[in-house]
Amino acid sequence: MERKTIFIVDDDVTNLTIGSDTLSDSYNIFTFISGRLLLKKLEKYMPDMILLDVDMPEMDGYEVIKKIKGDGKTSHVPVIFLTAKNDCESELEGLSLGAIDYIIKPFSPPLLRKRIEVHLLVESQKHELQDFNKNLKRMVEAKTRTVTELQNAILNTMTKLVDRRDDITGGHIDRTQRYMQVLLEKMPDDDQYRDESTTWDMELVVQSTRLHDIGKIAIKDNILLKPGKLTDEEFEVIKTHTSIGEEAITEIENNTTEHKFLEYSKVFAATHHERWDGSGYPRGLKGGETPLLGRAMALVDVYDALVSVRPYKEPFSHEKAVEIISEESGTHFDPGIVDLFLSVSDQFKQIAMQ
Repeated sequence: MERKTIFIVDDDVTNLTIGSDTLSDSYNIFTFISGRLLLKKLEKYMPDMILLDVDMPEMDGYEVIKKIKGDGKTSHVPVIFLTAKNDCESELEGLSLGAIDYIIKPFSPPLLRKRIEVHLLVESQKHELQDFNKNLKRMVEAKTRTVTELQNAILNTMTKLVDRRDDITGGHIDRTQRYMQVLLEKMPDDDQYRDESTTWDMELVVQSTRLHDIGKIAIKDNILLKPGKLTDEEFEVIKTHTSIGEEAITEIENNTTEHKFLEYSKVFAATHHERWDGSGYPRGLKGGETPLLGRAMALVDVYDALVSVRPYKEPFSHEKAVEIISEESGTHFDPGIVDLFLSVSDQFKQIAMQ
């Protein structure tokens, strides 16, 4: 085992000699007759421990330890005070300044050796624990990155499946995610939505929007890919994609411990076709009965449908889409969400044009 290094500081040469003779068999010892010389040595060399006399001319031990503990390069070095003072006030002052122990002179050599041995062991264990915590933190961060990468890979694969099955909507999932990010980032600035929106993990919420149409995977091709307007019966089938998506995410939820991401995803899947006036589906929720995230997605989903090409219609202009959404404030859409949308609609236009 590598020998530890101890600096002894005392203006009394006799005390330095006794200390050195007592400890040199077990440690590398350097002696200094003043705090100034110690501080100069610390500029280039770092010991494992400092034994510091309190009563010294020019610069006493209290002043020296203040400089040691006030310097980021030396603050970690443990300091034990050696002093002839035998009163509680002096001891308390030394400990409050950062000393780890207070040994009264004249000291017993066996006691000094044992006290130093114990403190060095504690310091060694402390460093080992710090190293362990750093390694553990790195392991947790690496594991978290792995889980996140896996989550994103699965998410992207699932959304690509939806996009490929429902290719007539052309990039709908990517666009709605970008629209939602714009809208969500505005919510903490709004008094009526601030309290709830500031509790969300925004990164997870934005990622979760990608699963809002996951239920379309289960819709038959002759309906999902029909190049024309749906019949009433076909539309009833299409409407089931909300419930199917919710059920699929619930099943995943029941088999995993990572629920927050799935909770957000389930809200988007289940409620993005609900309406403010209660005439939406699948549950006919009214007003605030629909979660805030679902109310936001309802607007975003409709905006993208309005400005995009469909087999049964040409795309509306951004201005026309804004007009339609404004007219449906309080019926289809939460009026507060409409107000937020109007404040950022230029950003929606930029995304739609891209």
